[in-house]
Amino acid sequence: MEYAIVDIETTGGHAAGNAITEIAIWLHDGVQIHPVYETLVNPKAHIPVHITALTGISNEMVESAPTFEEIAPTIYQLLEDRIFVAHNVNFDYSFIKHHLAICGYTWNAPKLCTVRLSRKILPGFPSYSLGKLCQQLNIVIENRHRAGGDAHATSTLFSMLLEKGSEVVQTMLRKTSKEQTLPPNLPKENFEQLPAIPGVYYFKDQKGKVIYVGKAKHIKKRVAAHFSGQNPNPQRQNFMRSIYSIDFTACGTELMALLLEAIEIKRLWPENNRALKRFEPKYGLYTYEDQKGYIRLAINKHQRFQAAVCSFGNLSEAHLHLNKLIREHRLCPKLCAIQRVKGACLYYTNDNCSGACVGEEDKDTYNKRVGAALANLEQELPSFALVDKGRSDDEQSCIWVEKGKLYGMGYIAYESNITLKEAKGTLTRYPANDYMMQLIMHHASDYPQRVHWFSSRP
Repeated sequence: MEYAIVDIETTGGHAAGNAITEIAIWLHDGVQIHPVYETLVNPKAHIPVHITALTGISNEMVESAPTFEEIAPTIYQLLEDRIFVAHNVNFDYSFIKHHLAICGYTWNAPKLCTVRLSRKILPGFPSYSLGKLCQQLNIVIENRHRAGGDAHATSTLFSMLLEKGSEVVQTMLRKTSKEQTLPPNLPKENFEQLPAIPGVYYFKDQKGKVIYVGKAKHIKKRVAAHFSGQNPNPQRQNFMRSIYSIDFTACGTELMALLLEAIEIKRLWPENNRALKRFEPKYGLYTYEDQKGYIRLAINKHQRFQAAVCSFGNLSEAHLHLNKLIREHRLCPKLCAIQRVKGACLYYTNDNCSGACVGEEDKDTYNKRVGAALANLEQELPSFALVDKGRSDDEQSCIWVEKGKLYGMGYIAYESNITLKEAKGTLTRYPANDYMMQLIMHHASDYPQRVHWFSSRP
């Protein structure tokens, strides 16, 4: 069994938009190590100043160096049929795989990460970065942040790891092991304790800060999907390096997980969550008093800092709802911004408007009908409980909606002997938004047998 121990220097932190500036490969047969290849590489791109400051590799140094395309046959030959070893292996592996693919080479190799191996075989160190780990193990690094120096140090470290924990190395190489697919700083034990149930999971960084919140029907399988593949884009590469631990909250159903995910993203505002952050309700029904004292109704795009009477997913739904109020309560369509005409509204000529638009109906009489319309609208908002399976066989989940808004949710023990209305006080109160209410209403529509109505159905 032969190992190829690799280190590269690059123009940036992700393979898709950056290039290799230096590569070194050392071979290890399980007993001896020896260098076989080292070269600067012309990246055909500008090397940023901060990269030059870190590595010492300047644009002038690589100007006459071979391009990766020129050395690709040699790289492929040295790596083919060998186990790929590197410190934080997914970084080096993703770069080389990506750039070999550009040159027409299909390359896949088993891989070993000396960060993960060190955490297993040499536990207890405060840091597992190459520089600090070598300092703690008295491994001398010459030419730090250069491919040759770092590859030599990694080779020496790998020899030590083979000597102290060869069985761990063999375990990690088994096809059934997920060790090499996991982020370099995530302990396998942390991943293995994830359950196969619905819930919400939290990726945390080195300081314990939540950097991503997700939901799943099967937490462990969904989390594993984050780590599959070798996507070279910057978001994934930075994301993988930032994950140090995973926590989770079990949920009884996928709907509970969806709702809790939305709640937690709004509460924690993790840097890697984007989709739900961008969600904004579309339209709302608003009231205001005009200069003559008439209360007006109007459909408008949802206002973040103004409370809507009710919200809608699209404009046609909003207009249908407002037109229903106009017909049933004899409201003026002009004062509701449905008709934009000079003088009297079109309903006035058909005797369906009492003339508020032309001042024939006084504001107090008209406003009383507007008040009645709004009160009737509130009474029509649905109140119900959605009852479903719980996190275990001895409980059930409950989502409570009060007058069209989420009141709270939680779990009720079967043996509690309390009524559903009495259980309301045991639920956890949560803020909600239109996205969450759409999820709840669609679920109630799809599974009417799980709904307990406390008001007329919408």
